[in-house]
Amino acid sequence: MNNSVTNTARLLGAGLRALLVLTVLTGVIYPLAVTGVAQALFSNKANGSEIKADGRVVGSSLIGQQGYGLKYFQPRPAGGLGVNSVNTQYTLVLSGATNLSADSKVLLKQVEDAKAAVVKDNSVPGYAVKPSDVPADAVTSSGSGLDPAISPQYAELQVHRVAARNGLSVAAVEKLVKDHTEGRTLGFIGEPQVNVLELNIALKDLAAEQ
Repeated sequence: MNNSVTNTARLLGAGLRALLVLTVLTGVIYPLAVTGVAQALFSNKANGSEIKADGRVVGSSLIGQQGYGLKYFQPRPAGGLGVNSVNTQYTLVLSGATNLSADSKVLLKQVEDAKAAVVKDNSVPGYAVKPSDVPADAVTSSGSGLDPAISPQYAELQVHRVAARNGLSVAAVEKLVKDHTEGRTLGFIGEPQVNVLELNIALKDLAAEQ
């Protein structure tokens, strides 16, 4: 009986010691080490890829925002889930897709309405946008609804409207788009893209210089 109790106590003691050691290793030392390495090597990404303007954080390069006026470049449409009223730092949409099928009449109507709006908003004196000019990302949301980038084609389609509303030359705005166009990752992964928030910050700075 005494041996049984002694063995049980020994096993419990060994288990508690193992639990304590593993808790310290995996719950304290490892997280601190990973956090330290992340902060030392790529602190911006570790902190959410924040973008600052005018001395304050205005968003993340990884999260799309809505609510830009027509003076600015427009992002992809939101996922149809509305604005996150809890977030007070910057406007974004809740993550998610509409779940509408490709042959949904509701989705087709949304796309046609969005295309008509893009044509209307971006047609300015001397530059008329045709429905066939509108790229897919101008009228459809991404799977998450939080895509931060648009295609170079959609950015270029908006150049004349942005230039006219900001009193800038078309050439200057076109150069801005070109300078902010990112190529494929490693040269072959994905598609070229333009980060909307970064482009709009640069646009605001350019307009302020005029």
